[in-house]
Amino acid sequence: MLYLTLSLLAIGALYFAIVLNWSYSIGERAGWVQQFSKRGWVCKTWEGEIALVSMPGAIPEKFNFTVLDDEVAQQINRHMGRRVALHYEQKVGLPTTCFGETRFYVTRVVHVEETPLAPGVVVPAPPLPPQTAPTPGGSAAPTPPGGASSPGEASAPTVPPLPGAGSPAGAAPTGTGQGEPIAPGAAPAASPAAPSGSPSGADRPVPPSSTRP
Repeated sequence: MLYLTLSLLAIGALYFAIVLNWSYSIGERAGWVQQFSKRGWVCKTWEGEIALVSMPGAIPEKFNFTVLDDEVAQQINRHMGRRVALHYEQKVGLPTTCFGETRFYVTRVVHVEETPLAPGVVVPAPPLPPQTAPTPGGSAAPTPPGGASSPGEASAPTVPPLPGAGSPAGAAPTGTGQGEPIAPGAAPAASPAAPSGSPSGADRPVPPSSTRP
């Protein structure tokens, strides 16, 4: 009888050792942690629930899991309501609920980036860096914020002012009174003839000279 009892105990210990160290499946589930608590009538274990969303607008699927490690349970508590990836191991053949209400045992928690759940939500893109225009020397010059000039487009040359330009804006210097500009190095044009009817130098009367007595 004693040998039979010892044999049963040895077989039971070997069975639990194999079941606890062998995993039927290993994987990850990503979702939002919605519920996580430690519960049980006699053997209390950490039991949680996450919502799995495959695409925006779809009905979320629930995934129940069990945690045996207290350190992993504290990590899940810090990520409540946030999107996480749970690495789990599925074990089969464990009797009673002392090993947990589920057979999906979470061993690692990784926080992942948040994604919008509502359709039509647009995430603003970061601003693009300023574009550069190539220069003849091979180096790239930054494009001014007001606009970029296409390659080969030359700017209008600046015309220097004419010599002696001191007249008001819009009036060109004249030498003949007719408004023609004086070219550098050219002789001034002759003045126009006096209008007819005005006394000239030849027709002007000569005053009588005084005579000596």
